[in-house]
Amino acid sequence: MSAPDDQSAYWNSTGTTKTFGHPLNPTWAARIDPAAALLDYGCGYGRLAGDLLHLGFRDVEGVDVAPELIARARAEQPAARFAVLADPPRLDRPDGSYDAAFLFAVLTCVPDDDAQRALVAELHRVLRPGGLLHISDYVLQPDERNQKRYRRFEARFGRFGVFETSDGAVCRHHTRDWLDGLFTGFDRVDARELPVHTMNGRPATATQLLLARR
Repeated sequence: MSAPDDQSAYWNSTGTTKTFGHPLNPTWAARIDPAAALLDYGCGYGRLAGDLLHLGFRDVEGVDVAPELIARARAEQPAARFAVLADPPRLDRPDGSYDAAFLFAVLTCVPDDDAQRALVAELHRVLRPGGLLHISDYVLQPDERNQKRYRRFEARFGRFGVFETSDGAVCRHHTRDWLDGLFTGFDRVDARELPVHTMNGRPATATQLLLARR
């Protein structure tokens, strides 16, 4: 059984109660002009958009598949623009529309290989040449709890690292080789690892990448 590539029903129901905590790296953000056009793809309830506004960015747009999350984002961050993705991952924007894009804890919510490739290709299209892509997501976690569920769900989903949470989300933790191959249209500028908490409050290690569109 392949992993699902459409989990909008989850994000319009159970997902609206989640808290997302992957932090923005202000040093990386400082590489971007305050007047730059920014895209927060998979923006959820607008937390990251709010962080960007707080840093002085003025042109921030967030998109997400879940209308319920977008409604919350519009209420909490009225200075940003938000839109529901009608045909994900397609964005109704011309090529090269954005100077930088942010993809925070989104790939983990898109477990299918082809769906991830399509998403990255779309971000490559809408970023200008040299535009920056900020990634924050999960590689395979070494602790026994995660290793156990990777093994448990491998036969069901056909990939080690894809699993279902106790409340019904299908998520993916990645090999480093997969991430390296996924972003072949980008050059790596910087990378770091840091402790975070998952949307269910579990401690984990996030990998953050700063990439430039080739």
